[in-house]
Amino acid sequence: MFFFVCAGCGAELTTALSPVSLPVHARQKYGNGAQLPVLMESGTFAVDPDPWGGPWRMWDEIDPDEAEARGIYAPVHALSDSAPGASVIAPGDIRGTRLIPEKRGGACCGLDGAEGPNMACETCDLPVATRVDDCSLWQAVRLSPDAVHRIPVDGIHAAPLSWSELAQKGEKTPPFEPIATWGGRLGPSHYWSWSPQWEAAAGQALAHLLVASHGRPVKVPGGLTADVFQRALDALLPAGPPKRRAVLAGPGQPFPDASADILLVPVHPQTGQTWTPAGPTASAYPVPLPLGVWLWLVSPRPYLPVPASGRLPRDVLRDDPLPLLPTYAFRADRDTFLRTLVRLPAVRSPWLLTLVENLTQRTRTHHPF
Repeated sequence: MFFFVCAGCGAELTTALSPVSLPVHARQKYGNGAQLPVLMESGTFAVDPDPWGGPWRMWDEIDPDEAEARGIYAPVHALSDSAPGASVIAPGDIRGTRLIPEKRGGACCGLDGAEGPNMACETCDLPVATRVDDCSLWQAVRLSPDAVHRIPVDGIHAAPLSWSELAQKGEKTPPFEPIATWGGRLGPSHYWSWSPQWEAAAGQALAHLLVASHGRPVKVPGGLTADVFQRALDALLPAGPPKRRAVLAGPGQPFPDASADILLVPVHPQTGQTWTPAGPTASAYPVPLPLGVWLWLVSPRPYLPVPASGRLPRDVLRDDPLPLLPTYAFRADRDTFLRTLVRLPAVRSPWLLTLVENLTQRTRTHHPF
C-alpha cells in the first residue's frame, strides 16, 4: 500500500491506498446531465499513463513522429499537452487539501477540471490535484504527478488475487442500471439504461475486434454477447464469408477449440494484465474485457418468467413486474472506441484509417454503435 504526500512540504494528502488497474470508463463522458458515481473504489488508486486536460494542441500542430512516440497512430482532433502519470483516487480518500474557487472551470453542475488543478495543499498552498464531479463525468480526484510523491506504507503488501480466485469471487457488473439525472425542483429523477460501464467496455473491445478481424466479417457468440457486439460489427465490416470466429474464454471456462480466431477474455482488475490462453488457441487474438463485464457474459443471470397456475402461496413474495430493460438497442461508447483504436498500431492499415476518418466526421447520433 501507499500514501501520497505534497511534493512542496511533505504533508500527507491521502489515506493508505492499494494500486489497481485504471477503469476503462475513466475518461467517459456519458449522456447529458447524468449523475455518475465515484470512479475508483475507496482505498485504491490507479495511474493514468496518458496526459489529461489542458493545455491542448491541435493535430496539425503535432509531428507524426511525436504522435507515434506518444502511442497515437491515427489522426485525432487534439492531444493533451499536460504531464502524464496522474494517480486517480476516490474523492473521499483525499486529505489535507482545499478547493481553489477561481479554478472552477466551465462546469455545469460541478467541477470539470478544465482550468487545471483545482485543489491545493492546505499546508503550503501548492496546487496538487484536480477534482472532477461535473454532470456526465465520473467523480474522481486526479493527483498531479509533478506535485505529489508516492510513499510506501510499512508492512506486508498483499499479492494480487489469482485468476481462479477472481473467477470465483469477482463481482459481476450488471448490464442494466438506473441513471440519475438532475430533476429540477422535485429533485433528481432516474431512467433505466444500459450500463455506462458496459458501453465503455464495449467501445474498447470493439476497437480490438476490428483489428482482429483483418477486414473480414466476425461472428460472436449469441445472446447478450451478440446484443452488445454483432450489430456494430455487421455495420463496420463487409458481409459474406469467410467469417472469423470470436468466443468467450478465460479462467474456469471450457478450453476453446483451435478453430477460434478471437478470444473475448478478462482483464485483471488489480494488475491490468489480460488473461492469456495456452495450447492451440495461444495464437488467437485476445480482446480485453473488464472482469465484471466478462463474468456476466460467461454466466448471465436469467430473467425468465416461470410458468405457474393458481394463486401464489401466502409466504411467497411477488417478483413482478419483471425487471426493467432499456428501450433502445445497445450502443458502444463511441469516444472510448476511437480513443482505443487510434492507440493500436494496426490502425495504420488503409482500411482502418479510412474508417477512423469517416467516423470522426459523423455526429454521435449517426454512428452505428
